Amino acid sequence: MTDRRTPTWAEESELRGGEYERPYAYEQRNQQDYGQGNQQGYGQGQQQSSYGHGNQQQPYDQAGQQPYGQGNQQPYDQAGQQPYGQGNQQPYDQAGQQPYGQGNQQTYAQAGQQSYGQGNQQSYPQAQQRQVANESLRQYVQSAPPPVYPTYPMYDEEAAGGRQLTETGTWRFNGRTSEYLDQVTFQIYAPFDPYARYTAVEAEPEAEAQPEKPGYTLPAVPESAWSLDNRRSTLLGRWILLCMLLIQTGLSLRLRGTAFQDEALYIAAGHYEVGNILHGTPVPGDFEGYFSGYPKLYPVLAAMVDSVAGLAGVRIVSLLFMLAATALLYATTRRMFNVRAALGAAALFSVIQSTVFLGNFATFDAAAVFLLALAFWIVVRTGRSHVLAVVLAAPPAFLAFGTKYAAGLYLPTLVVLAVLTAYRHRGMLALARGVLLGGAIGALMGVGYVYAGSLGGISQTTTDRAKGTDTAQTILQHSAEWGGLMFLAALGGSIAYVIRPNMGEMPWVDKKGPGRFRRISLGLLLTGTALLAPAYQINLQTEISLFKHVGFGLLFAGPMAGLGMSRLVGPHFRHPQLGIMLYVLTLVFGMVQAQQAYSFPDSKEMTAILRTMVDRKGSYLAEEHEVPAYYLRDKTDYDQWQGTFGMDYKDKKGKQYSGPDAYRAAVKDGKFDVIVMRGTVTPEVDQAVTDALRGNAHYRLAAVSRFTTSKGDGAFRIWVKR
Repeated sequence: MTDRRTPTWAEESELRGGEYERPYAYEQRNQQDYGQGNQQGYGQGQQQSSYGHGNQQQPYDQAGQQPYGQGNQQPYDQAGQQPYGQGNQQPYDQAGQQPYGQGNQQTYAQAGQQSYGQGNQQSYPQAQQRQVANESLRQYVQSAPPPVYPTYPMYDEEAAGGRQLTETGTWRFNGRTSEYLDQVTFQIYAPFDPYARYTAVEAEPEAEAQPEKPGYTLPAVPESAWSLDNRRSTLLGRWILLCMLLIQTGLSLRLRGTAFQDEALYIAAGHYEVGNILHGTPVPGDFEGYFSGYPKLYPVLAAMVDSVAGLAGVRIVSLLFMLAATALLYATTRRMFNVRAALGAAALFSVIQSTVFLGNFATFDAAAVFLLALAFWIVVRTGRSHVLAVVLAAPPAFLAFGTKYAAGLYLPTLVVLAVLTAYRHRGMLALARGVLLGGAIGALMGVGYVYAGSLGGISQTTTDRAKGTDTAQTILQHSAEWGGLMFLAALGGSIAYVIRPNMGEMPWVDKKGPGRFRRISLGLLLTGTALLAPAYQINLQTEISLFKHVGFGLLFAGPMAGLGMSRLVGPHFRHPQLGIMLYVLTLVFGMVQAQQAYSFPDSKEMTAILRTMVDRKGSYLAEEHEVPAYYLRDKTDYDQWQGTFGMDYKDKKGKQYSGPDAYRAAVKDGKFDVIVMRGTVTPEVDQAVTDALRGNAHYRLAAVSRFTTSKGDGAFRIWVKR
């Protein structure tokens, strides 16, 4: 075998004669092969010469002669023959042969063959073509690499299981038949295996092609959502929420002032309630009869904190309540819609006037807002849980009502919301959720009424509150100032939600989401709740505490306001400047309005003056008696102080008075040891006391303590008994 590429025009015989090839054996002895190499075949006993180019040598079997070429002729020692080269032709002495030249025909003595000359059977043109072909073949052979012959490894018969490699390169398998299961292997080993046989194997049925899994799978989309809510957006939303809470904290803590009348009243009452619970000491005054919340709930908590951290500590507790309410609103809105709507709801609610104000105000309101937010979140969170899970919202809802009676106005919203949040998934069972929640709240109220005792404050401060003189126009105007921007955002969000459940950021879920009836009901319920407080106070014709109560309704309108803010920004944050503008405007109005509402008279100087004038034996009249009673409780008792909101008095002659006349008669008789008036809280009583003090020999003006509020300058005038 050789790796040479054989030309297609070369004959096999012309490739012979190489160094590793065997010489040809010719049957006839007197044959001549004429070519450019001058190769001649001689008969038996005569020499064979091979003419080549480049000293090509060929072995000789009998005579052992050496080959000769051009210019390198050597005589033969045995045959007596002389070499002949160019033009030197000599006769052979034994064969009787004669030299031949141009055109001479010579015969060989033994073979009787004639050389070719004139009249030969071969034409010269054909011979020339033959010479050109032979010259090309000679050049190819000279330039080709040496032939490479295949080698076979030694084969161990025992290790090969009886197989043996023969000299011809085939295999002997001791009569056994080899079967190959694939045609490629059979074609490779068939030349070496005489018993090779190809056995076709039926191809196994191809498995059904499995659909390729996509590289990324979108998570489940909330029913009411228009954008993707994933882990990354949730984490980002929490960081933004933290920034909002920090802003809310800063806005609340920037408010400064001494104790307000209500703060002082509830904290002082809490101290007396704690004494009654721990030591059984009687409580001065009927707190349960005129408090707007149960006195043994928030006042007790406030008194305990006040004993440790003072008024500042109690206000910090209110701040924590409001921060928690904002966080719960975020969680509730995210559950109902998505992260973007939740951020919008938290952003607007955290900077409105009532939220900022209550975050640094030690009254019932902050605790009640937090409890309502907790109940709100539980109702929404348990929408797909077991029907009985909604009962978990009953305790915080009941406590919200007990903490602040005005919170009961929003309990029906929670009951209806329990139905709407489960109607899509529970069907008619959603009605059972509403019944269970309403029944649980009612049952807790019944138990509380039995064990709480007198709750006259509910009627006096909430249900049968005395009507004022404020017009509906004034109440609506102030309500719009304190919460109008957030309400408009909620109204816009409700309308947009009814028209389209999502913004189309993901077109493949455009048709998914709650039905139109549920969207309309949810928008009316949440947005309409923001109107409950203004409507209720229009009925009472008073706007007292309205700036605080507005925040209760806006808490429930928060989810729709957040949705409205996100729709205002648009899909893919198309118009972020609109959302930023809404937030900044709400922040500015809330910050300014909270500062105006928080501008209390500075009572520090006034209480410092009174501390040198009071003891536990006297009787004292003050226009806002709760403030000195709180600050001076270490030197006086609460029942020593008389306020200007109402009094009955019997003069020395036994005549009974009430209202402003009672104050006038008591001052004329010199009943009070110290009188503190500033003339803005109860103008009628202030005028009656001022008239009684004019020319009164029992009293003298001891001091005047001036202060400044957002409404102008004022002063505390202190009279003492001579």
